[in-house]
Amino acid sequence: MTNILLFRWRNILQPFGIEPRLIDRAFKQVIDAYSTPNRYYHTLKHIEHILATIDSLQTYTQDLISVQLAAWLHDIVYDTRAQDNEEKSAEYADDLLSNLGLPINNIATVKRLILNTKQHQTTADDWDGKVLLDADLAILAVNSIQYQEYAQAIRQEYAWVPEAEYIKGRRQILERFLQRQRLYFTPLMLEVAEASARANLQAEIKILNV
Repeated sequence: MTNILLFRWRNILQPFGIEPRLIDRAFKQVIDAYSTPNRYYHTLKHIEHILATIDSLQTYTQDLISVQLAAWLHDIVYDTRAQDNEEKSAEYADDLLSNLGLPINNIATVKRLILNTKQHQTTADDWDGKVLLDADLAILAVNSIQYQEYAQAIRQEYAWVPEAEYIKGRRQILERFLQRQRLYFTPLMLEVAEASARANLQAEIKILNV
């Protein structure tokens, strides 16, 4: 998987004319960040899944490279005890991409897209934001076995939270998603993923209620 991700990383940054050694050094930083032992879901596998989903949604994007970079970096800072992971991830992205010499406009877009993932909302005309958010939530629409693995991995990341407290908080999050008029913003994800995602969320709530 690492070789595939390195190929993707190089392809994204190649148009900017960055020295290969700098691209690879930045890649190692990203890999190390996503490989820390406290991560069970927010790992490189998650990034790979998001990037693959973006591939299928790229016709909706206006700035595909920035969407892809935001996907890479949106969870680079992840601490389940913190409330500012998105802000810190955006700052990390700013530093990393600035050091690579990316244009200010691209960096600003990447930061904005990362910050959108905090509340998982964006504006009606922000198709880049819609694509990233849909890709980030694509996990909700996987088959039931994969969804259970996802739910278990999230629980592992919050292992420090007492069971009763976790169940209450997790149920509230799932119910807030279900209260939305739609989980997905892009027409394709609305068509192929919405029903499955809602079914998975409802199934997890039933399990939590047992």
